[in-house]
Order: sequence, then structure tokens, then C-alpha cells
Amino acid sequence: MTREEKAAIIEELTQKFNTNPFFYITDTSDLTVAEVNNLRRMCFERGVEYRVIKNTLIKKALENVKGDYTPLHDTALKGFSGVFFSAEDGKTPAKIIKEFRGKVKGNEKPILKGASIDSDLFIGNDNLDILINLKSKAELVGEIIGLLQSPAKNVLSALQSGGSKIAGIVKTLSERESQ
Repeated sequence: MTREEKAAIIEELTQKFNTNPFFYITDTSDLTVAEVNNLRRMCFERGVEYRVIKNTLIKKALENVKGDYTPLHDTALKGFSGVFFSAEDGKTPAKIIKEFRGKVKGNEKPILKGASIDSDLFIGNDNLDILINLKSKAELVGEIIGLLQSPAKNVLSALQSGGSKIAGIVKTLSERESQ
């Protein structure tokens, strides 16, 4: 590979890292061609891009990205590396990894080496379950709106139900007085 080709790949990767706030670096070595194709198909169906990239190219591209990704250099960028890029959702790649592992009993691949979720780093395979349970911004905003609306709804329903009770009491009292 010539310097120009490497520079072009680094530029493309830098752009991918800048436009995709969620990426996972994994080890998919020891997978057969058919298994890798199945993994790529699962990614494609869910809007996630999977690419196998040399560690040195990933390092150089991450150096051009805003943020500190040096912890990934020493841990995640060793051996065979494949990168999942997701623009929409930070937990979809984690779900794909978990689902892919479940298809073959005893399969531990792909191994999560590191992930970046909105520039927060998760290093190591033991973080996979944490990443699966992360809530997206839309889910968090929805929960906050629901929590904020809940007290107002309770007050309104209490006033409405209380209003009918008061009207009933007033009616009963007025009927007693007239008798």
C-alpha cells in the first residue's frame, strides 16, 4: 500500500470517526468467512457498518479526531481489529455482538476490545452488558418528559375528581336544606 493510499484511508477513517459518535473496536479473528459474512449482513440490516482495519491506520485516524482516544491505543488496538460504526444508536452494535455470539453455542467472538459512545470510552469485553443497557438520548428525554408531566397530571386528575365530589356534596346539602 502506497503512502497516498494510506493517507486516503486515514482521511476517510477520520471522517467516519467524526461523523459516527458511536464506534466499537472488536476482535473477530478465528471467524470463518461465512461467519464474517453473516456478521456483516446483521450489521447491514440494522444500519451499522463493519470494517476490518489495520491498527496503525485506526491510531492515526483517531489522532485527528477531537477527544482523547489514547487509552484505546494501548489496549484495544492490538491484534486483529474490526470496527463497527453506528451513527444513530450506541447500543445497536453491542446487541449485534451479543446476538451473533448467541447463534453459535460457546462462541465468544467478536470480542469487544473498546467502544466510544459520544467520546466516552468503554474498554474491555466485560463492558458489553453495560453498553447493551445504555439508554439513547431520545429514551432519556422521553423519560424526563414523562416524569415532568406526571405530577401535573396527578394534580389535574385530583382536582377533576375532587370537583365532582364537591359538586355532589353541595347538591346533597342543598337537597337536605330544602327538606
